[in-house]
Amino acid sequence: MADDPKVNRRRFLAGAAEAGAACVVLGLGWGAVSMRDANARWVPRPPGALLGKDFLAACAHCGQCVAACPYGTLKIAGIGDPAPVGTPYFEPEKIPCYMCEDLACVKVCPTGALSPELESIRDARMGVAMIDPNACLSWQGLRCEVCFRDCPLSGEAIVLSPHPRELSKHAVFVPEIRPEKCTGCGLCIKSCPTDKPAVRIHDPERTLGEIGRHYRLGWLEADDPKNQRSAPEPDAQPAEEPAPFASGLDYLNQEVLP
Repeated sequence: MADDPKVNRRRFLAGAAEAGAACVVLGLGWGAVSMRDANARWVPRPPGALLGKDFLAACAHCGQCVAACPYGTLKIAGIGDPAPVGTPYFEPEKIPCYMCEDLACVKVCPTGALSPELESIRDARMGVAMIDPNACLSWQGLRCEVCFRDCPLSGEAIVLSPHPRELSKHAVFVPEIRPEKCTGCGLCIKSCPTDKPAVRIHDPERTLGEIGRHYRLGWLEADDPKNQRSAPEPDAQPAEEPAPFASGLDYLNQEVLP
């Protein structure tokens, strides 16, 4: 007996409606994911991670770096996590980077999203620590210094500086961050004893300023990262003839009046 054409037509229309609804739901889902990824907040990535969109373009979302991490620091972002879906990240307030000397996560990356040029964990720049002096116990005149003692680069990335104590004439020692040495590992966050950590890891690109090459800081050592004038200008070409007057950027330092 032949199938009823009306029944077949109803089945076709019902199937088409279901398929259309599925496409709409899938499209809305991926649209939401894309929108969330576009607005994802900054979180630390593994050591050697390329910057910004270069990392997102190179990362294969394979999870090999996560599997290689012996401390369970790294995680793969899912929907609702603070990083683009499928990419590795870590939350230092929960599990910091313990700065493995063998760089296991970098070595297993198949695409170079974690740069193989990173040879020492001391040169990693996963972020930069910043201290809130209003919440730091040492800055309130109490003896703490826990972050200084727990920092794997103590005395380099975190130093203790004398600071006047308001309650008496005696000075206290307060922790200060040296951004050029900080790896962004987050061990200082994990050890901070305040209810809400007084130190956080931030995006260096959005947090740190830059003095500029037109300032001459002759009292600093040549290799000081703030003394950018000591480094040669990229692709700089010497002027054929000296300008009749010193430029507006330099005449104060040269003591030349226009």
